[in-house]
Amino acid sequence: MDDPVLRVQSQLTGRDRVLLGWLYDHGVLTSFQLANALFPSLDFCQRRLRTLYRLRLVARFRPQRADGGSYPYHYVIDQLGAEVVAASRDDRPPRRDHARVERRRWTSTRSLSHRLGVNGFFTDLAGHARTHPGTGLVEWLPEAVCQRAGTFTSRQDPGLVRAYQPRVRPDGYGRWVDGGVDVPFFVEYDTGAEQLSILAGKVDGYQELFATIGRVWPVLFWLHSAARERNLRSVLADVPLAVPVATGARDHAAMAGLGPAGAVWAVAGGEGQRLRLADLAGYAVDVSSRAGEAA
Repeated sequence: MDDPVLRVQSQLTGRDRVLLGWLYDHGVLTSFQLANALFPSLDFCQRRLRTLYRLRLVARFRPQRADGGSYPYHYVIDQLGAEVVAASRDDRPPRRDHARVERRRWTSTRSLSHRLGVNGFFTDLAGHARTHPGTGLVEWLPEAVCQRAGTFTSRQDPGLVRAYQPRVRPDGYGRWVDGGVDVPFFVEYDTGAEQLSILAGKVDGYQELFATIGRVWPVLFWLHSAARERNLRSVLADVPLAVPVATGARDHAAMAGLGPAGAVWAVAGGEGQRLRLADLAGYAVDVSSRAGEAA
């Protein structure tokens, strides 16, 4: 019997596999995001996406703008693409309606803009790495994976630690490398809809997570405006922080021509100096390994 997964395997490049894996894990990406992250030009990207679409590996939709016209194509995984990704990871095959459910989810959800914003943060990092040798986005985990027990533990951790299920719900986790410096981090992507007290309250969940797993990593609040960032920093100033928090504003970064890899981060409780993402490496601490060394 002809297996469509085996038939299409020989037509895929390494970049195709990365692209399909991202769509499988992170739901939806625009053609512009994919071009920035993975391709030398938008035209090249669009041609390849059309090929993947004809192979029925990806599906697409184009939301309409309220003021007329339409947005660029938004891409999601198609059923064959989901089966290819699952097979490459030795995972169980996806449900037969996996692609249909995912497509319906993102064409009708109110959280589409938030998801695209989160994914844009990570594809901006990938795009920076594509054009800056020595840097790389070596890990990118979605919200659902961040909430699984054991995601941020190692085999050497006690059983109770590996069984711990985080209460915190980060928008994503990543690991950035730059010139040999390794920075694990969590992202909280802000649209301006939540009260600042709720944003600041999320720090408690990270404190519990870090205390449980014995590891501490920077938590990045990526805010939509400099005014919003100033207000959040005022709230955080009244909170005793046992978690390294850094804030950045998208409008400030855009005016400076910088992305999340650049000098856009200010550490809460600090003097407000803007640091690169790589500069936050000093705030990542593995307490568990130090405890092992001390023993």
